[in-house]
Amino acid sequence: RFADKFGLEIIDVIDKSDYPGATRNDKVGKMINSDFLDGMEVLEAIEKMHQEIENIGIGVAKTNFKLRDAIYSRQRYWGEPIPIEYDEDGVAYALNEDQLPLELPKLKDFKPSPDGRSPLARLTEWVNHNGRKRETDTMPGFAGSSWYFTRYMDANNNDALASKEAIDYWQDVDLYIGGTEHAVGHLLYSRMWHKFLYDLEVVPTKEPFKKLINQGMIQGVVETINLLKDKKGSTAVFVCESIADKYAEDEVVKIPVHVDMVSDYGTANSYLSAEGLQSFMKWRPEFEGAIFKNESGELDLNDSSIKFVTHSEVGKMSKRYFNVVNPDDVVAKYGADCFRMYEMFLGPINQDKPWDTKGIDGVSKFIRKLWSLFYNETDVLLLKDGKPDPKDLKSLHNCIKKVHDDIARFSFNTCISTFMICVNELKQNKCNNKEVLTDFVKLIAPFAPFVAEELYETLGYTTSVHTADFPVFEAKHLEEDAFEYPLSINGKKRAVASFSATATKDEIEKMALADENIQKWIEGKNVVKVIVVPKRMVNIVVK
Repeated sequence: RFADKFGLEIIDVIDKSDYPGATRNDKVGKMINSDFLDGMEVLEAIEKMHQEIENIGIGVAKTNFKLRDAIYSRQRYWGEPIPIEYDEDGVAYALNEDQLPLELPKLKDFKPSPDGRSPLARLTEWVNHNGRKRETDTMPGFAGSSWYFTRYMDANNNDALASKEAIDYWQDVDLYIGGTEHAVGHLLYSRMWHKFLYDLEVVPTKEPFKKLINQGMIQGVVETINLLKDKKGSTAVFVCESIADKYAEDEVVKIPVHVDMVSDYGTANSYLSAEGLQSFMKWRPEFEGAIFKNESGELDLNDSSIKFVTHSEVGKMSKRYFNVVNPDDVVAKYGADCFRMYEMFLGPINQDKPWDTKGIDGVSKFIRKLWSLFYNETDVLLLKDGKPDPKDLKSLHNCIKKVHDDIARFSFNTCISTFMICVNELKQNKCNNKEVLTDFVKLIAPFAPFVAEELYETLGYTTSVHTADFPVFEAKHLEEDAFEYPLSINGKKRAVASFSATATKDEIEKMALADENIQKWIEGKNVVKVIVVPKRMVNIVVK
């Protein structure tokens, strides 16, 4: 811009012809007019420059880091008041420790003062204190949030941030879970704060957090339609996505569409109907009377059968893209537990996941199937006391083991899959045993808290399921009493037999030879040997 302003010659040093659409800020292209760097890609050239500078001894390559700037004061009422006072010359003085904590005064009107200062500036009695004036700005949100986890260690201590005994006991945070956008700011500030406290010997650890997990964002599908830059006279012209490839990229502008107007939203076949197009023009009155074209030509908006295909792509769920899914609407239709479990079921916690309402029906059916273990179609209670079926205990404890392991790995989506498998097995075995179902309800309680609470009461408990002990895995329930063995003759399977898990090789060999289905294959033949692979197979070699 400087060169353009003063008519200076601009010598290009990067040829971007192989990268259509690249801007000056994009580090792509081949170096030109750059001496020994000519012909190199930009990133390769940067590395070569670093090497050359170090080789001739005029510099060293370094990585620079910077802390995001933050304005500390806020012109508002809420937030911690800043314990600073000013004398008549404007010199700032910190309050003495015996005057802390400085608390906010009671205030009914939170509007700023007439001259634009913060709400506290209107409280002249509070502002004028002992011949000085109190600071009327308050601290920002990241002030308290940068150290609150340390306060949790000793929350009722009125004499200090926390006692030395409490801080030495709890030390740092074991696990921090937060989205990347939030965590970038908060983790930087809290680390800086914590290191400051460490330098003051208030905390014993240099770092505030041992482990970080960034959960992925729930994404939405962004729907747009194609507006031609060249109008027909003064009339806007939109072209259907199915014919958009006939136009050059710089001839078309993509205009976001509110997803409520889109038919078959979230699918490859999303489109605007005649009603949807009319809604779009009411929503965006600047396009009232616009022309809409598809492969058949200009559309008649009075024809209810028309379809104007939209452009769909997965992107951030944002008000800006008019694709926000209101959780209240989903909860109203499916219930809070279904919504909660489906979010977990979408994929691994650390990955971005596109929201897709088609899959939520599967979770809803699962919850109904769980309910059907307790009640039949006419709401008759099916629960029974008594000794559990070993098959049910095996299904339950397989589930307990897997859920324990998956929770430890924060793999909540596979926990949901495991619950589904277990309920299918219990349903298939017609399980209605109280002991088995009680442990299952305790196990699923963190995932479906409301349904679990209801079913726990159904099981006869008067306390909350969320205060109950979490089920413990018992390996004995996975031990098999018997195993099915394929019985083979010269390597070809001829029969199947079940033998006790405690049977010896000799016992299995005798029982296999005595099996009536095997007798006809060995009759009149010489049994050379019997190979027994425990819990796997039996092969009888004959001549």
